[in-house]
Amino acid sequence: MYVRGYAGDTSGIDKAVQDPFYGFNEGSTHVRVGPDDAPRFHQFESPLLRLHLDEGYHILVEGSQEAYLRSHARTPPDSIWVHRFYDVCADTWSAEPTAFRMEDAAADLRRLVMTLKERCGVPRVHLVAHSMGGLVCRCLIQKVFPERGEDPADHVDKLFTYGTPHGGITFDVGFGLAERLRDLTGFRGADVFGPRRMYAYLTPGAREQDPPPGWSARVMPEGVFPPDRVFCLVGTNPGDYDVAHGASAYAVGARSDGLVHIDNARVTGAHQAFVHRSHSGRYGLVNSEEGYQNLRRFLFGDRRVEARLVGHRPPAGDGRTSWQAETRLSVRGLPVVTHERLAAHRCPIQLPAPDGGAASDAPVHLATTFLRGDAPRPPGSTTLRYALHVGFLAVRERDGVLSFTDHLEQTADFADILVVDVGTDESGPGVWAAWNSEIPGAIWEHRPPGRPVGDEDPRPGVWQADIPFPESVHPILGPGAAIRLTATPWE
Repeated sequence: MYVRGYAGDTSGIDKAVQDPFYGFNEGSTHVRVGPDDAPRFHQFESPLLRLHLDEGYHILVEGSQEAYLRSHARTPPDSIWVHRFYDVCADTWSAEPTAFRMEDAAADLRRLVMTLKERCGVPRVHLVAHSMGGLVCRCLIQKVFPERGEDPADHVDKLFTYGTPHGGITFDVGFGLAERLRDLTGFRGADVFGPRRMYAYLTPGAREQDPPPGWSARVMPEGVFPPDRVFCLVGTNPGDYDVAHGASAYAVGARSDGLVHIDNARVTGAHQAFVHRSHSGRYGLVNSEEGYQNLRRFLFGDRRVEARLVGHRPPAGDGRTSWQAETRLSVRGLPVVTHERLAAHRCPIQLPAPDGGAASDAPVHLATTFLRGDAPRPPGSTTLRYALHVGFLAVRERDGVLSFTDHLEQTADFADILVVDVGTDESGPGVWAAWNSEIPGAIWEHRPPGRPVGDEDPRPGVWQADIPFPESVHPILGPGAAIRLTATPWE
């Protein structure tokens, strides 16, 4: 079930409802340089059409999806639906349109969920949402279901959000004045992104009021819905949003997708991926191959592999040096990178400062990927493969200003690629891993040798192994630093 984002005032709503699929049918094109230095065209059809083509989903409309549901007692469970919550708010359909209200849109979403469960004969649905649509879904999960005494996990299996402002929308300019003015006036209904309204529609029994101290919109209350069943796609490219929304991108700031801050686009404890795409538009998150591949694997993958940095001990230095990690994730067979956190995109991973020379006890999450056992593989390969690009950079300051005396821009102090192979039915369970710097020849010729790395977790169905770094990283992170890979089944 797709749930679209914020449309703005009545004119924006009228434009949105004219689209049969609320924008989820829009695709994009990419250009990249081929081996002959000529541009290569890459067409992404749209998330709606690709699910139809790749997964065999049905798009059931026949004039009106509401009329279709009323006239069909049974419908295929592998079907796609759009929550058209803005229709009642459009003045093109009614002389007295209904004003948009988050709680009403979420209650209508519940009715559609219940109808689909009955018609399709399924226990739960997947919710896929862009921008404010993710807040409609969270209002359903955190407020509407609980107020009715219903367990959200009995009705919703997974929630995937593209660029949702889970922590609200804040601005880097104006010292908070713009947010206060927006929330006071409710300009174009944008107060739904402020803390008072968010607290009201995310909290059972709450009304619009200042949230209590310590409350965070990014946190889903414990026991309501497992964050492990939520995936947040985070955009890191505000530049492309500038073309049509220059004022917004300027106000929100550089660490954003042009509308939503990177830090606000995530639910605490949820899975996440960073992609260099903007909030919407020609190079937006929804109409991107990167977004679709993350969506498809989160919904339908059967293996999850998490990578964490463990045992790291950065040098204490003189207190003026801090360390950052960069990561990029490539899955075999895909034409795009599915996750990247780079300093150039203003989203590196900040490593904790050393504490008295001791190795850090807290693992640092680097990346999570979802794989499919039925993915096409090259001849002779019996494993699923992906590559984790890892780099570490020193950031030096002097008197509170970045120091560039011995600086080499965008040059990592250590950089390598961990090639990871995950077992299948043919190869048997396990994880194989090798650093690219130690693989002779081309990566595509590499076949994982021998037995998988030793399993260090006794739990059934879990394969965990620590992969030590090459010795060249020892002066940076210490000899005990490793990447901990944890492979588990994924439903």
